[in-house]
Amino acid sequence: MRIAQVAPLAESVPPKLYGGTERIVSYLTEELVRQGHDVTLFASGDSVTGAKLVPCAAKALRLNPTVSDPLPHHLLMLDAVRSRAAEFDLVHFHIDLLHYPIMGAHRHHSLTTLHGRLDLRDSHVLYAAFSDYPLVSISDHQRRPMPAVTWAGTVHHGLPLDVLDYSPGNQSGYLAFLGRISPEKRPDRAIRIAERCGLPLKIAAKVDKADAEYWEAVIKPMVAASPHVEFVGEIGEREKSRFLGEALALVFPIDWPEPFGLVMIEAMACGTPVLAFGCGSVPEVIDPGVTGAIVHDTDQAAAAMPSLIALDRARIRRTFETRFSARRMANDYLALYRRFARSRDCVATVPVGQRQMLPRLAMGI
Repeated sequence: MRIAQVAPLAESVPPKLYGGTERIVSYLTEELVRQGHDVTLFASGDSVTGAKLVPCAAKALRLNPTVSDPLPHHLLMLDAVRSRAAEFDLVHFHIDLLHYPIMGAHRHHSLTTLHGRLDLRDSHVLYAAFSDYPLVSISDHQRRPMPAVTWAGTVHHGLPLDVLDYSPGNQSGYLAFLGRISPEKRPDRAIRIAERCGLPLKIAAKVDKADAEYWEAVIKPMVAASPHVEFVGEIGEREKSRFLGEALALVFPIDWPEPFGLVMIEAMACGTPVLAFGCGSVPEVIDPGVTGAIVHDTDQAAAAMPSLIALDRARIRRTFETRFSARRMANDYLALYRRFARSRDCVATVPVGQRQMLPRLAMGI
């Protein structure tokens, strides 16, 4: 198939540091190329890919100090995508709803994966107005707040089997928190859980400008007050295997409707069990007693820790390979691509007045 992948420009594909969406776009793109598909990637110019790269910014916008507004760069990218859309069997967007007004004429051979939270109501008016765009959710829970739209399917994230090293034993005796310092990620809970369990905690996380006040006022003083908490800062892919693999467990104490939670399956890839609060997608990702534990408060977290760190790390890794590989993810997407690419072939033979029905016809509804 001829497939276009349209990535956000905030980070490169794959990202140098933090960037879950761009990481998934990379894993999906490279697996599609590996399977022999003709893939074109619209992304920042510092991206690294086996696909045909169309550079839409010189470098990742977050790492470019001369960029203050990302919108013009994304609009230029979308103009490039629109000018070439007829070349592809399917165009796969990963930029939320930014392309909706621009790419309407090509919606019948497109998919849009929504990578973020969908409970923010301001966006619902646009989703409702363009309700025939075929959408993909990254968890079933992610869909719940949305108005009536055209859901094509749910595709859970996946990782290449060799991207992170499996660590069978000899852990260093600490709990790990990996991701972003923000109120909804609840690093404060992670610190309290570690204190309750009498275990060291290492926090590897970035601090966005939007969360700088929360870091300074809440988390930084907590780190300074605890001799057993170490703030590592933002880490890259090379450091991640060791950071997760040497941990007794990953602590994922979220307090928001997490759409997926990529770090959970990254920990599983290393054989590391996950202690997660039961919000958002967590029950879809964690198999209690197999890959981790699902809790609802710090008391439950502390009580679950002994059995959690005793879980079979080899079984955790096997479960990851079965449920969350990049190959499984790509195959799930290919099944959707073929459905919606076929709908494009019908456009020329369907009267203009009926073309708005095509996405629903392609879905059999």
